[in-house]
Amino acid sequence: MSGTTQQAAEIVVVDYGLGNLRSVTRGLERAGADVDLVTEPAALDRADGIVLPGVGAFSEGMENAGPFREALVDAADEGLPIFGICLGMQMLLTSSEEADHAGQGDAEGLDLIPGTNKRFERDQTVPHMGWNELDVQRDHPLVEDVDGEHAYFVHSYYASPEDDDAVVATTDYGRDFPSIVANEAGNVFGTQFHPEKSGETGLTILRNFVDICSE
Repeated sequence: MSGTTQQAAEIVVVDYGLGNLRSVTRGLERAGADVDLVTEPAALDRADGIVLPGVGAFSEGMENAGPFREALVDAADEGLPIFGICLGMQMLLTSSEEADHAGQGDAEGLDLIPGTNKRFERDQTVPHMGWNELDVQRDHPLVEDVDGEHAYFVHSYYASPEDDDAVVATTDYGRDFPSIVANEAGNVFGTQFHPEKSGETGLTILRNFVDICSE
């Protein structure tokens, strides 16, 4: 490496009241990023990349993140890397069966990756919880060096994008489901699993994300 030191990527983690923010922040810092938790949409303007974490219900997530909707869509249009984790990944899609299943009516996702989130079949144990293998389906910088590795999942719904090309990796849980998705431009992507809880595999993915944001 030359004598110049590359400046760390500035990553903002959206704090909308849901998500394991401490673990995500620590993971990103271990991956070499400078990290800020942000509660105001205007703070997204200063980022090299955005992380949308999340645990819990789709409708509650979209309601809480409502003030960020326009800023996130604008950032995606401008080509900024946006990384959704678990519920955050599901929120990147258009809709979810969860809201209707819970009797909460329709809840509109960000529609950055067209598609819906579907509930696992009745013969499958939900939530899906534990370590499962990642089967990479196509090239994307997020999945460099992770094909065949295992990651940690906790979820009852899975992404079903309209475009098969949006599927970056799949995982087998009685059926193959998309465990990593990305938009056509490649700058908006998400993991159904928790990279911050997935050991070395997760750290590799977070480092890949930081590298994307540093370009």
